[in-house]
Amino acid sequence: MFCLIHKDPFKVQIFSRILKRSPHTLSPQQQRGLWGEKTAACYLKKKGFKILVHRYRCKFGEIDLVARQDETLVFIEVKTRGSSSYGDPSQAVTPEKQKHISRVALDYLRRLNHPQIPVRFDVVEIVDSNGHIECHHIENAFPLSEPYLY
Repeated sequence: MFCLIHKDPFKVQIFSRILKRSPHTLSPQQQRGLWGEKTAACYLKKKGFKILVHRYRCKFGEIDLVARQDETLVFIEVKTRGSSSYGDPSQAVTPEKQKHISRVALDYLRRLNHPQIPVRFDVVEIVDSNGHIECHHIENAFPLSEPYLY
């Protein structure tokens, strides 16, 4: 399944306003990341996910997407690359990154008063190879990192 979104400079401007930054201060990597997150959100919506939050931020960091699939709350890390020549994008979600994402997710759950709902952590890989866009969704990519509990 593919979700095609053109790299439109206007859309980058919209996302940069969300970040409260000028589009001119976004690096090419940040622009690619924002585009990848939007592409992933579109892809997941087509798979039946309801996107709840784009770029959830707290004092511990950020999660790219928070979504709901049926009765499960899903925290999603999006990794965007121009090619897969250096390996799969998901390889960048190291154990240290997983721990970081877990801590941010627990902050999100605390703000919801610890709902009794199943949670999981997914990764979406976006590879844009000369206009050929591939989306790969890895469900339950990693567990809640230790020493954290939910």
